[in-house]
Amino acid sequence: MRNEANSSSKERILVAATKIAQAHGYSGLNFRDLAESVGIKAASIYHHFTNKADLGAAVARRYWQNSAATLETLLAESPDAKHSLHRYPETFRKALESANRICLCSFMAAESDDLPEAVMKEVRTFTDVNVMWLSKVLLAANATMSTEESELRARAIFAAIAGAQLIARSRSDISVYDALIENYRAAGLLPA
Repeated sequence: MRNEANSSSKERILVAATKIAQAHGYSGLNFRDLAESVGIKAASIYHHFTNKADLGAAVARRYWQNSAATLETLLAESPDAKHSLHRYPETFRKALESANRICLCSFMAAESDDLPEAVMKEVRTFTDVNVMWLSKVLLAANATMSTEESELRARAIFAAIAGAQLIARSRSDISVYDALIENYRAAGLLPA
């Protein structure tokens, strides 16, 4: 029973820390506010995470792992690769739909000068996971001719979508995101 309570507590900490980091970045994470959000004592967080860097790395790792699973589900549930590419921007739109948050790893990447290496490693992995998935799906959709071309286009797509999310958040207007995505399709960056 004790392990279930510990697991539940750790889970609640990770969920709350993710929401805080999506709204305020790594610099906005502090154990006192996090503990208050979870309903525990700040010292209890140290039972699960030795320090802020350990917590930040765990949050970013879980975020990219969940994102990777979402992308694979998207691909599996789509009738073809082109349809998966068309739906890819939805994965970033969901954060905006949730109280105007943005991608946790995009937010943390903007703080890269101040991130501990363990956190930055997980943030880079998020980018790598997205670029590899996009590259693979671009090739499967015959949207590119070579692996090198697909990786370059995948990086451009990832950067454009993350940028669209950031601009929409700064305006607190999800329609800005939608309009940018449609413009990316019209310009040919994203397959229509």
